[in-house]
Amino acid sequence: MQQYLQNRKGLVQGVFDQVFDKYDLMNDFMSLGVHRLWKRNLINMMNPSKNQNLIDVACGTGDIGKLFLDSTDYNNNITCVDPNKGMIKKGKAKLSNYKNISWIISKAEKLPLKENSFDFYTISFGLRNATNLNKVLSEAYRVLKPGGRFLCLEFSKIQNENFEYIYKQYSKLIPLVGKYIVGKKEPYEYLIKSIEEFVNQDELLELMVSNNFKKCNYRNLNNGIVSIHSGWKI
Repeated sequence: MQQYLQNRKGLVQGVFDQVFDKYDLMNDFMSLGVHRLWKRNLINMMNPSKNQNLIDVACGTGDIGKLFLDSTDYNNNITCVDPNKGMIKKGKAKLSNYKNISWIISKAEKLPLKENSFDFYTISFGLRNATNLNKVLSEAYRVLKPGGRFLCLEFSKIQNENFEYIYKQYSKLIPLVGKYIVGKKEPYEYLIKSIEEFVNQDELLELMVSNNFKKCNYRNLNNGIVSIHSGWKI
C-alpha cells in the first residue's frame, strides 16, 4: 500500500512545474479527449444544486470547478486548491470570467480551511500524487459539512485482461507524445508509473471507510481505466 511517491520527495512538484503550461493539451492527447466525459460523469453523479458549495482539490486548471458552476449557478462560490503555483495561474487565466472562485495554493494533506465548510469535496487525478492517502482522506472528511459528499475521479485497475493489454501498449506511447509536446518525456514516465503503483478500487474503498466515510461505493468507467469513488460524511 506504500505509494510510489513516498520515497521521492519533491518529485510531484518537479513534474508539474514542467508540464503545467501544456497540461490541458496533454490531457486531451493522453485520454483522446475522453477525460472531459469522465469529468462530466463526475458532475452528473454529484448532481449538485444552486445552494451547495464545492471544494475541488488538486484542481489543475479548474475543469471541475467550471463544470460545477456551469451546471448550477454562474455566481456560486467554489474553492479550487492545488499545490502548484503555475497550475493555479493557468487556471485563473482560463477561468477569468468566473468571479466567484477562490484559488488556494495548498497540498491536499493539510488544507488551510475550516472544518464543516463544504457540501462537496472533489479530487480528480490527484489522489495518486499524494504522499499520504490517509491524511488526504482525513482532511476531506474534516472540511466537509455533515451530510457532505466526497468524490474522487482517478485512474484505476482495468477489469478486462484483453483491454488491459491494449491500454498498456498505448501507455508506452504517452512519454513519447509528452516529449514532442512538452519537450520532456520524464514527467509522463512518472505519471504512467504512478498509475501502475496506485491502489485498486477496493483498496481505496477500504481506506475511505477507515477514515469514517459512510455509504461508500465506486463506479468504473471504460472498463476500469478510471473509477469514481463516493462517500458521505454522516
